[in-house]
Amino acid sequence: MTEPTTEPEVITRPDLEAVLADDKTKELIEEYEAEARTRTFTGWWDRVVTGLAVATTLFALYYAAAGAEVPFTGVVLVPSFRILGQTITTPQIYEMIFLTAILILTFLLYPMHPRFIKRVNVVDLALVGASIAITAYVFLNFETVIYRVNNPNQWDFTFGVIAIVTVLEAGRRTIGWHLPAIGLAAIAYAYFADFMPGPFRGPPKDLDYIVSNQYLGLDGMLGTPLQVAATFIILFTIYGAILDYTGAGKFYVDLAFALTGKRPTGAARTVTVASFLLGTVSGSGVATTVTLGSIAYPMLKKAGHDRESSGAILSAGGIGAVISPPVLGPAAFLMAEILGISYLQVVVMAMMPTILYYLGILLTIEIDARRLGARAIALDAPGFWELTRRYWYQYTSLFAIIVFLVAGFSTITAVFWSIIVAILVSYLRRETSLSPTKMVKALAAGTKQVLPVGATTAVAGIAVGILLQTGLGLKISRLILDLGLGNLLLTLVVSAIVLWVLGLSLPITATYLVAVPTVVPALITLGVAPPAAHMFVFYYAVLSEVSPPVALSPFAAAAITGGNPYKTMMLTWKYALPCFLVPFMFTQPGGLAILWTGSTIPEAILASVSAAAGIIALVAGVGGFLLQPTTVIERGLLIAGGLLLLAPGITADVAGLALFGLAGASQLLRRARRPATAAA
Repeated sequence: MTEPTTEPEVITRPDLEAVLADDKTKELIEEYEAEARTRTFTGWWDRVVTGLAVATTLFALYYAAAGAEVPFTGVVLVPSFRILGQTITTPQIYEMIFLTAILILTFLLYPMHPRFIKRVNVVDLALVGASIAITAYVFLNFETVIYRVNNPNQWDFTFGVIAIVTVLEAGRRTIGWHLPAIGLAAIAYAYFADFMPGPFRGPPKDLDYIVSNQYLGLDGMLGTPLQVAATFIILFTIYGAILDYTGAGKFYVDLAFALTGKRPTGAARTVTVASFLLGTVSGSGVATTVTLGSIAYPMLKKAGHDRESSGAILSAGGIGAVISPPVLGPAAFLMAEILGISYLQVVVMAMMPTILYYLGILLTIEIDARRLGARAIALDAPGFWELTRRYWYQYTSLFAIIVFLVAGFSTITAVFWSIIVAILVSYLRRETSLSPTKMVKALAAGTKQVLPVGATTAVAGIAVGILLQTGLGLKISRLILDLGLGNLLLTLVVSAIVLWVLGLSLPITATYLVAVPTVVPALITLGVAPPAAHMFVFYYAVLSEVSPPVALSPFAAAAITGGNPYKTMMLTWKYALPCFLVPFMFTQPGGLAILWTGSTIPEAILASVSAAAGIIALVAGVGGFLLQPTTVIERGLLIAGGLLLLAPGITADVAGLALFGLAGASQLLRRARRPATAAA
């Protein structure tokens, strides 16, 4: 007699557009992604803010298009032109205009204190006026002030002080006081360096020199960080906004539902796949976590996941979105610029670590589903082929940038043409087309989303500039080397702790920027290749999002599920464990192959397969399940084997594979004995 089959329960999920429009969702994203909520305007103020945001977006697109050739034709699309005698595509002029636009919008949208969120006050307007003044002064006197960087006059100094104050205040409003405090501490160190103790003592800088270099030089607030924000990062936020308003986010969520099966792990796998796909649109770990959590938590709950494991699945997937190609976090663009490599090379380097990260999550999900007794569910989402037939053109966002980069386009030009493609293909169906109203909202959103990053990079430029100019960065690097006793593994551990401490109070981009002149030189001194050193810093900056005791994504997820935030955080840490270990792998001698750079293709393939086997063994050991529940000895063999497989080198791979094989053989032997024992 055959047992009746239990059909999976069919559940209805909320619509993505309804979730995104929900005020609670918006509040959660703002609460965990920024220090302050933004103002919501209506009427005249709304038109002013929207108009300025759209103008900034169009200006960024113009800068990207000026001098760029139409693909495969050699025809220049947009010529450069001059205003008041200045070519506005001159990098320093463009940065100053961009900075002013960002500052104005920041002071209008972000209140100085929550109690002023209802309306713009006189302080905001004064800061708006100051923001305009600091750029107008440079714009009208550009040919003379650029030669006075090291010998400023009284007006240079005055406007320089105003610029520093406005930038620090913009940073405080958007990301909190921690980074501006570091900026002020850096300025104080440069001026009082001769009073510092021990190895930190040095020759002080004149206050005129400090101020003018921060304001007029290219090693201060107008340095590489802001330059990257004004060129690369804003284009990607514009691209993400266009994709969002053309329905790409909804398409990817539906696609994730369609791709996952009706197994007990289907709900959790759906969330993980959706996190990866939605991350190409949002580019934010917290936003991805909150958006998907609002949609998918009821599904996870129905499948049998408790509140904490649901929150961990959501936040781990959301964080993975930040490290997933083709659209990585803002720090990835900074890495490409600092290393002097193409963004395509950064994407290639991130490819295998991303695969390992999601492999670890999916395997942990399989194990937890068995532990929790999860059950199968069915979703009322459209099927894969139906989605593909109707919205096939939405797939272009997954590979458009890569295609243009492979074709030889610069990163800026590649993103620009990807934006144009996204706009054009949206008109293939009425429901995804950008009406004039939607177009305005998308263009405005592109600039609004870059405001915290713009403020962060400007403030970080102050701190990083002084770290480089005074030699303080190298002094901190020497301290890290001393604490690591000159040993690579110990130095990596010390560096990870430093990045963890920085990540407690700074966003990912700021953590990366502060670590570049301090942590990276220490790793390079011990023989770590520069790409590997920067990737190590990048990954641990990202992992600050899940590191105790401050973990934004898990806390945001817990706010949705109602679970214990700290239990959710620790479970997320378990899900993200592979990502904590992989950076140690590619920073070891011979470990660069896992980044698919500096090695042959066979070496890269061997390293990737070895690492994947190591992740499988490690997750099975930590989770206590391979083919069946493991014994203590089997767990020990799996964990040891996994760690050896993650270490570079043939010897370690062979030893790790042997231990993995022993654990697997033990499992098979116990499984074979079970029927015989039962029969007896």
